Amino acid sequence: MNSNFKTYILKATTASDCKELEVIQSLWSGYGEIVRYSLEGSAYVTAVVKHIDLRAEGKHPRGWDTDISHQRKVKSYEVETYWYEYWSAKCSADCKVPKYLGGYAEKEQQWIILEDLDIDYPLRKQELTLMEVRACLKWLAHFHGRFMNFEPTGLWEVGTYWHLATRPDEWELIEHKQLKDAASRIDEVLNKANYQTIVHGDAKLANFCFSEDGKVAAVDFQYVGGGCGMKDVAYFLGSCMSGDECEMYEKELLDCYFRELRIAVSPSIDFDALEQEWKGLYRVACTDFMRFLLGWMPTHQKINDYNLKMVKEVLSKL
Repeated sequence: MNSNFKTYILKATTASDCKELEVIQSLWSGYGEIVRYSLEGSAYVTAVVKHIDLRAEGKHPRGWDTDISHQRKVKSYEVETYWYEYWSAKCSADCKVPKYLGGYAEKEQQWIILEDLDIDYPLRKQELTLMEVRACLKWLAHFHGRFMNFEPTGLWEVGTYWHLATRPDEWELIEHKQLKDAASRIDEVLNKANYQTIVHGDAKLANFCFSEDGKVAAVDFQYVGGGCGMKDVAYFLGSCMSGDECEMYEKELLDCYFRELRIAVSPSIDFDALEQEWKGLYRVACTDFMRFLLGWMPTHQKINDYNLKMVKEVLSKL
């Protein structure tokens, strides 16, 4: 353990001592690791530390080791640090995130110290029941409602890790000519929606934590930023449901999301106008993500008949 970091974490958590308990996971492309620490003499029994080491050369599992990729990662960690320090405390209990306990930086390394969600949200899921899907949609709705019309100061101007402007290499490799040609138009439609919020940006199933009584929290805010909330919803549903399930439950689950969003937004928002606009953008958001996948991994299992049918429909209406 870096001695300067140890001094800092003891001060930040008012602990008398700390010990590394386990490495929870390595960061994508080898940029560090997430570690659980035990704390003695602190109000926190444990804490989770995201240790980012930019000295390491990123090794992408699919070979996307470019300068663009590296710079995107560097910015993503800057954004995540800013999110936890200046934004995370604004979240309500209905869009629970880890409490920020402190942050330390030294040359090309940084450490983000966070509340350990395992205490109250110990469950991780590989697949979800419909009730659990609804719980995650509730989290997203309250997150989007909380930050409706906020400027993404210090975050990505346009959130999500697949945003077109940050993915020129993947765009170049798209073989679907009509979609490739329409990519900038699709991006523009989403970016110019009248109703904008802060999006999580990587709202996949793996980034949700569950309590024993069905509550939900979310982690991993590297790609948090401005955008239409349908981007998060489209990506989340695709991450935890098959194409057939998405097609079968699309209306029911969107209705669930918008019921919660109505509760979450400020009364000053014209909710009927918001709902009408965003429902019309759901399939556009799905198509935007397909644009990324078709360049990044054209054999991906999420490129299914349901999604390709949506792509065709959206392209026909542009």
